[in-house]
Amino acid sequence: MNTAAHYETAPEDKVPLHQKAVYGTGAFVNNMLADAMGRMLIVLNLGLGMNPALAGLLAALPRLVDAFTDPLMGYISDHTRSRWGRRRPYIFGGAIFVGVVYMLLWQLPEGKSESFYFWYFLGGSLVFYLGYTIFATPWVALGYELTPDYHERTRVMAVQSFMGQLAYLVSPWFLWIMQHEGFADNLVDGAAGLAIIVGAAAIIIGVLPALVLRERFKDVAIAELQAEQAPRESTGKAFKRIIGEFFTGFVTTLKFTPFLKLCVATFLVFNGFIMVAAFQSYVIIYYVFAGDTALGAEYTGWAGSVQTVGTFCVIFFISWLSTKIGKRRAFFFSTGVSIVGYLLKWVCYTPEHPWMLLLPAPLMAFSLGGLFTLMGSMIADVCDLDELETHERREGMFGSIYWWIVKLGMAAALAIGGLLLNFTGFDVELGGNQAESTLFLMRVFDIAIPVIGSAIAIWMIASYPITEEKAHEVREALEARRGAVT
Repeated sequence: MNTAAHYETAPEDKVPLHQKAVYGTGAFVNNMLADAMGRMLIVLNLGLGMNPALAGLLAALPRLVDAFTDPLMGYISDHTRSRWGRRRPYIFGGAIFVGVVYMLLWQLPEGKSESFYFWYFLGGSLVFYLGYTIFATPWVALGYELTPDYHERTRVMAVQSFMGQLAYLVSPWFLWIMQHEGFADNLVDGAAGLAIIVGAAAIIIGVLPALVLRERFKDVAIAELQAEQAPRESTGKAFKRIIGEFFTGFVTTLKFTPFLKLCVATFLVFNGFIMVAAFQSYVIIYYVFAGDTALGAEYTGWAGSVQTVGTFCVIFFISWLSTKIGKRRAFFFSTGVSIVGYLLKWVCYTPEHPWMLLLPAPLMAFSLGGLFTLMGSMIADVCDLDELETHERREGMFGSIYWWIVKLGMAAALAIGGLLLNFTGFDVELGGNQAESTLFLMRVFDIAIPVIGSAIAIWMIASYPITEEKAHEVREALEARRGAVT
């Protein structure tokens, strides 16, 4: 990028560090609740004896509801007019609601049947994820409008990503806490006590973005809504109009080419990683350590820790790099480095020198560390371009559909990952005596799928049209139009 196309961040566009951190607390709550729910589900099997297949259904079924509730909440938030804004009332109320529901969800009564626990938890989970959506969707949208500056948006998302990663330093200890003798008498009681702590933390920390932050485009959005407001109509007609607007907005958002490119790239990078996440553990245990699950689990843990620490470093490096070469090129770099890390696994995952499996981890950290730092910032730029074309501020709809696609893709990736493992011919009864063809296919899938997905994602983003110069032109056009309207 030449120097003429680089624009410095104006002082009034900078978000103070404490406000970035407060926005990041929402990421901590968001990730903590999602990860806690997944990790604590083991209580249903180990503590209550529920069939693992039923426990798996309880993990999957409520997330299917998100396909409807996430975009709907995005629409509601975008079209809310209140003295407190479009996002903050839902963030405040949603944090309290979801925290309370999470506490109650795990206060499981004793001596009930498996069927009772299944339906009790399914109903409670649906209510929990509804509250989760009420909190998370407006919180995501709020981040897109904290600043109109091309580079400051990336810095906001870097701090948000960093603080969100902190949740993953805490949640891996949840099982240890729940079954610790000094915490509770049994696993079920441990889950009940831990849920109170997690729910209280979600409430106390989750309301902070609503209390501290302000919505930059609140007045702009209200002016646009008033300009298109329909004349007084009956309740039935109003309901039909709202439903029509919702589905029209949903389709329009999905068809917006720059946004679609970001969604597809995220799907390929993130879900390629998720699809083979289990393969890494299998390769380490059954190829590197010949079926020694204890030693394999230890090294898997160390590799995960190295990758987590690497992700913290990557977040701020990529944020800095994007201010120098632009978001698109920064994505090329971070995703390209992760491809090198994936390829190194073929050499470094070796029985002769098992410690070498730690070497690719910092490079693979560039995958997700760069992805979610840059994508949030790029979606904020997309929201500006969309406003220029549609005369609407629709951060809620864009954010909700983006994460809806991520979650649906994640569910598909987990399912396909299991099918791939079966395809390799893996048999747990064989222990360390797996067939050579099985080990070979496991290693191939472990490397090839994320490499191919990441390479296609780079090709997809190569035609992404919003450069720094383009983003600056869009902003100038919007501010000129808003001034004329005012």
